[in-house]
Amino acid sequence: MTTAATVRETAVRSRNSIKLVFLVHALATGSMFTRIPDIQLGLGLDEGTLGAVMIGQPIGAILMFLVASRIVERVGTRWLLVAGLPLLAVGVLSMALAPSPAALFAAFFGFSALFAITNVAMNVEADRVEAATDKRLMNTCHGLWSIGQLAAVSIGAVARGLDVPPAIHFGLFVPLTLLAALLVVLPMREAQARAHSQGARRTLMAFPTLAMLMLVGFALAGALLEAASRNWSVIYMRDSFSAPDWVDTLTLPAFVGATALGRFFADGVIARFGPARVARLLAIVALVGVVVIVTAPIPEVALFGFLLVGLGVCVSFPLTTSAAAQLGDRPSSENVAALTMTTQIVLLGAPALLGAVAETFGIRMTFAIVAPMVLLSIWLARYLAPQQER
Repeated sequence: MTTAATVRETAVRSRNSIKLVFLVHALATGSMFTRIPDIQLGLGLDEGTLGAVMIGQPIGAILMFLVASRIVERVGTRWLLVAGLPLLAVGVLSMALAPSPAALFAAFFGFSALFAITNVAMNVEADRVEAATDKRLMNTCHGLWSIGQLAAVSIGAVARGLDVPPAIHFGLFVPLTLLAALLVVLPMREAQARAHSQGARRTLMAFPTLAMLMLVGFALAGALLEAASRNWSVIYMRDSFSAPDWVDTLTLPAFVGATALGRFFADGVIARFGPARVARLLAIVALVGVVVIVTAPIPEVALFGFLLVGLGVCVSFPLTTSAAAQLGDRPSSENVAALTMTTQIVLLGAPALLGAVAETFGIRMTFAIVAPMVLLSIWLARYLAPQQER
């Protein structure tokens, strides 16, 4: 019989492995954001059409999140990640090879379904390791994910500057991600699942509870700002200022770098001041960043705005994920899947909405319309605290 000491020892060894999983996941997926403008121009899409095509992302994710908990509990986090990480890189490559808007929609759909299941698997595993070692880990994991994203978008900026075709750029990541999955994930041992009050009972699909909806309300602003920054920031720079392509792409390193830096320091700060207080302060920072982006007269000021937004949203997803996983009313995989699925449903029309706003009112308004959601996030940050502290 496996003793508690053995379980704990296994979990300690798993800490480095799960951190590397987050890094590899980001490297496999981060390249796509820098090349969306090139894919857009290659297919001759206007902003409205591009926004409509991007709806494939939330649709694919939502359908997968509905059954993700069931799949994770049955297949296990390790095997899902071994297979899923290389397939994610293939999904990114399929975007560059898409010959039409319909094919690009399908590529976004497939990629997002893979992203959803691997996202749930690695967050559930990180939460299990965190519980087994009784030491905060989630923000550090997401910090490494952001470092991977920073590396990927920096490579993308160089690739754009050298006029490397997106298909070649994306294709190079496929064998590298496969190798990383075999070296990092295959030897990994899964940590023990969290205890919960649901017992052996399982639901076919993961639906949100009332407590989950409060967490979704908090996370929504961060998710919108992250989506706007990743999908539209390069286009914002291109349309707002006269600067070289490589300068336009610097918004992503600024945003992702600030997010990574904030996440690396977050676990210690949160342990000292509590999740609600830290989340509320950072939401205010994000709001200031939005104002700077909307009013920026020169590229340098805009880059500072994206840096503030990146710092402001750094703890949004990790904190809500941890809060959902620790509710204890059902398996953590079910709560994590329900949280992320509900957020995606709420964001279902976001790509088309942001594209329509950009086309009708200008690209700056794409960011301005998120400001009210940031104010809501500031108020709902209280639900990140333990129930007895609210």
